[in-house]
Amino acid sequence: MTSRGAGPALSRKNYRLSTEPEKSKVAGIVNSRLLNDYLHRVFTSADGNQPAAAYRKHLTFQNLQEHLDRLLAEENGSEDSRDQGAEGRLGPSTVVLDHTSGFEGLLLVDDDLLGVIGHSNFGSIRATTCVYKGKWIYEVLISSQGLMQIGWCTLNCRFNQEEGVGDTPDSYAYDGNRVRKWNVTTTNYGKSWAAGDIVSCLIDLDEGTIAFCLNGISLGTAFDNITRGAGMAYFPAISLSFKESVAFNFGSRPLRYPVEGYHPLQDPPVSDLVKARRLLGYLKNVIHIGIDVTEGKLVEKDTSMWQLQGEPTVLITLAHIFNYFSPLMCKVYLVEDVLMTFLLSILERGGAVEAHPLIQQLLDLMWLLMEEYEVHECLKQLLMSLLRAYRFSPIIPDLGLQIHYLRLTIAVLKHEKSRKYLLSNVLFDVLRSVVFFYIKSPLRVEEAGLQELIPTTWWPNRFTKEGKESKEVKEESAEERLRRRAYERGCQRLKKRIEVVEGLQVQILKLLLNNKDRGGGEASRYIFLNKFRKFLQENASNRGNLTVLCPPEYMVCFLHRLIAALRFFWDGHKAKTPAALSSDEAYVPPQLFYNGKVDYFDLQRLGGLLSHLKKTLKDDLAAKANVLIDPAELQSVTMDDLDEDEESATSAAQSQRPSAALAIGGALARPGWLSSPTLGRANRFLSTAAVSLMNPRRPLGALEKVKVRTLSVEQRTEEDIEGSHGNEGLLLGRPPEEPDQPITENSLLEILDGIVMMYNLSVHQQLGKMVGVSDDVNEYAMALKDTEEKISRCPKRRRDIHEELLKSQKVFSEKLNHLSRRLAWINVTIYSKEKMQDIYWLLRVCIRTIEHGDRTGSLFAFMPEFYLSVAMNSYSALKNYFSPVNSMEELPGYEETLMRLAAILAKHFADSRIVGTDIRDSLMQALASYVCYPHSLRAVERIPEEQRISMMKNLLAPYEQRPWAQTNWILVRLWRGCGFGYRYTRLPHLLKTKPEDASLPSLQKPCPSTLLQRHMADLLRSDRDLAPSFLNSVLNQLNWAFSEFIGMIQEIQQAAERLERNFVDSRQLKVCATCFDLSVSLLRVLEMTVTLAPEIFLDWNRPSSELLLRRLAQLLNQVLNRVTAERNLFDRVVNLRLPGLCVIRPQACHIPSWGACHVRWIAAEVLSPEDTCILQVT
Repeated sequence: MTSRGAGPALSRKNYRLSTEPEKSKVAGIVNSRLLNDYLHRVFTSADGNQPAAAYRKHLTFQNLQEHLDRLLAEENGSEDSRDQGAEGRLGPSTVVLDHTSGFEGLLLVDDDLLGVIGHSNFGSIRATTCVYKGKWIYEVLISSQGLMQIGWCTLNCRFNQEEGVGDTPDSYAYDGNRVRKWNVTTTNYGKSWAAGDIVSCLIDLDEGTIAFCLNGISLGTAFDNITRGAGMAYFPAISLSFKESVAFNFGSRPLRYPVEGYHPLQDPPVSDLVKARRLLGYLKNVIHIGIDVTEGKLVEKDTSMWQLQGEPTVLITLAHIFNYFSPLMCKVYLVEDVLMTFLLSILERGGAVEAHPLIQQLLDLMWLLMEEYEVHECLKQLLMSLLRAYRFSPIIPDLGLQIHYLRLTIAVLKHEKSRKYLLSNVLFDVLRSVVFFYIKSPLRVEEAGLQELIPTTWWPNRFTKEGKESKEVKEESAEERLRRRAYERGCQRLKKRIEVVEGLQVQILKLLLNNKDRGGGEASRYIFLNKFRKFLQENASNRGNLTVLCPPEYMVCFLHRLIAALRFFWDGHKAKTPAALSSDEAYVPPQLFYNGKVDYFDLQRLGGLLSHLKKTLKDDLAAKANVLIDPAELQSVTMDDLDEDEESATSAAQSQRPSAALAIGGALARPGWLSSPTLGRANRFLSTAAVSLMNPRRPLGALEKVKVRTLSVEQRTEEDIEGSHGNEGLLLGRPPEEPDQPITENSLLEILDGIVMMYNLSVHQQLGKMVGVSDDVNEYAMALKDTEEKISRCPKRRRDIHEELLKSQKVFSEKLNHLSRRLAWINVTIYSKEKMQDIYWLLRVCIRTIEHGDRTGSLFAFMPEFYLSVAMNSYSALKNYFSPVNSMEELPGYEETLMRLAAILAKHFADSRIVGTDIRDSLMQALASYVCYPHSLRAVERIPEEQRISMMKNLLAPYEQRPWAQTNWILVRLWRGCGFGYRYTRLPHLLKTKPEDASLPSLQKPCPSTLLQRHMADLLRSDRDLAPSFLNSVLNQLNWAFSEFIGMIQEIQQAAERLERNFVDSRQLKVCATCFDLSVSLLRVLEMTVTLAPEIFLDWNRPSSELLLRRLAQLLNQVLNRVTAERNLFDRVVNLRLPGLCVIRPQACHIPSWGACHVRWIAAEVLSPEDTCILQVT
């Protein structure tokens, strides 16, 4: 290693030069003549020419530094050129965003003052440098595609929350969201932008024009004759709405799309750039030229297979090069322009990454010959440049750019020491490495080359969510069949290209999950585990902070790649350990939820708060799992305690931080998608509050019952995770119900747990969001079909109408062509068969995890709620979101999975161990949806009889003090199709007012369950206490619902009869309709009960029969009197035909009431004359 400014540290004393051939052959030290030739070949002059041997200076390692200084000074020249480049510009040489005075509104600015996020209605900010003469350019990297106005403004422009760049005189902007240009007035201009695009902003102050480019393609001149003259200078500026984000490049990095004749606002480091390129040339010469010590001559080498092989002469030569090269590689511009370009050129020859070991050798050299801080900064800048290049590369048909950058990322991460440093300090702390696993969807299919890849378009007919066609479709014509097959071939071509990218992304994760690289410290997998857990904590604990949350579209891709990598290692362990489980049998053992080895942050458990569970179930933990909770864990921590301790904890934490952290206000460095110094308080709270709650790790004792404490992420070691010497690691505290069988490596279990959490955080939401493209295709297809039918019916004499219809047809066809190609991309990246199998695998993992947790009895309460949520949501996604081409019924074990999920819903919707209101409601709603579809209802009927009876008993529990509406709805669905006039899908009078939507559970065709009805009847007959309590609660709720309904329609009637103009509140109309629906459904449950078990009303051996029959008769009389009387209140309100009350019709109450009255003939002889008369009248 050399010391800066003091000459080479490698002296003649350490490396003696030999002139004796026999010594050189043995030791590899070259003689002076050969060394001289070698050094002159390596260190050529600027023009590349070498002087004749007789005229060139004799070089040795002693005078090499002087020779290098002379060579590097040859092309530096004077500094005048740099000053000339600054003409026409005012401001600091380093251009950033003006975060001190040049902004309006609330904005979050990145740490380097080049990225910004809008945090108010319409915030604006400008740069610190302006221009008044010449041609200038800067680039904006679009991170979100929302409402933004990007361009130029003068110092006199005044912005507010409503007016931004382009809304005032002397400010000019381009808006790719609305595809317009702005300068007080607005007109159409340019193309729509998308996240991942780069906008170039150009201003020519000599000609007075402003233009814009999108991904290097000119959009044309936007403005001409802009105001110029004395006092007029233009700043780069932007206005953006809430949550929108961009990053600027004023020249601190090489421009992605430079334009000839235009200068970046910030000058490139020309001198350093020339020096770095020269030094890189010397490095290439070293790699290309070899020394044959035996023959005493120089030889040409294959650069791709170059290795250092411990040659002292070569090593000393490289040390001299790196003495100058190392400081330059700490600058982002030089790393991106010189180093990354060189490394990419190595991989351009093709082949696997393993076929290019030169990159590994170069990284070895960097760690050997550079200072540690220099290597760290260089690797950080290299990965930042790679991530930026990958994220903002345009999509081309073969995805070549994305593949190129991913291959280099893999090559860098293959180097063990570099990988561990990047994992520990960069990939999750500075960068958002999840971006590497994202494949962005093209908004403009023509630029992505999808027209060439998928020349023929096709769109499917509308399907139901069950995977069946909703309407009868005519047999496919030959032309349609050819189009469909051509479209499918195009989709397959696209799929193969995307699979290449996905394979590279999985390779990256396999490198990060390597647990065999223990040389020099902790294995990569355990570093990744701790960072991954922190990543999950950020996204789970900052749901309202959009600057910290990982975008859901990134999470979807990351989830699928992580599942692929996890299953690879899981099955690899299975191959080595036959007794372990395969990935097809994977689950998370229940002890992870209570032994404190895995942090679940503040996520809710099934049994409530973790602190409460530790107190109430500490005896069960000791008895079942041999786990004792540390007394310190039982001390409740209130928010007041946190507030009191926060200041002291903050100061204590700051005292241990380096001075660099204190210089920025003492805020801990915390990554953000575009982090901001303005979040210092939030950073401090999130960091110090978390640290104050952490407990120091204690070694596990050898007691019979193990005392455990929750470990923070930073405190865990490989031993804490995997265990050793009797320590079970993550599996500590195995309950007796859990089989004593190896599952897999403990670290893989934690990754699996994190995958389930990821799905719950945002993946399911994104899966539902992307279905919108498929819905758009269906809507446009219906519109096109309707237009074509109108064209066929249009009279020939109406040419004007015919021409308009042809224009509409063309518009719909073009839109469908665009959407069908975009849908192909989305289906491949999100809804493909392989992605569906991943979600199905995740569903089965959750089912097995819940089943194992359920067997632990009371300890089931420790399970996080998200396991049940993911089980329900993943099933919903498989059923509703994936293409009918990938039907769930084709998945292996589909029927069994459906039954096991049904058993979980049936058992746990009324489980006393589950206390959370939200999760109980979700279980109830999931069960209600489950019984609406024939396939899932049959699965409920296949669960064990004991569980079916228990489910029906819970459904028949009294309605008071619980959410009874969903319970009642489940009973109604079990009855629909069997009641009196109850075989329609929806109310007959609504069939024409709204199109049928097959996705709604309430609009499914009747599919009654006679088996569950029989269980209900048996329970009502056999349990003499259950029947009266259930019926009384139903009658009470019916009395309340119908009374509320009548009261509301009276208010509506009174408002309608007033002479002055009145408007009925839409919310009141909605509540009124809801009360009516509840009344009708309760009447149906009464009808069901009367039909299935009439003896509970007529068996006089039951003490409650007479009372129940009287209540039934009186309530039915009340209902029918209200809805059947001529010209009554009910009819008058119905005839008003108010919007929102279309569901209210007399027959909706008539029919179930008649069904419930069928016992009147049996009851006539046992009732009093008055009650008999009531029944006869009804």
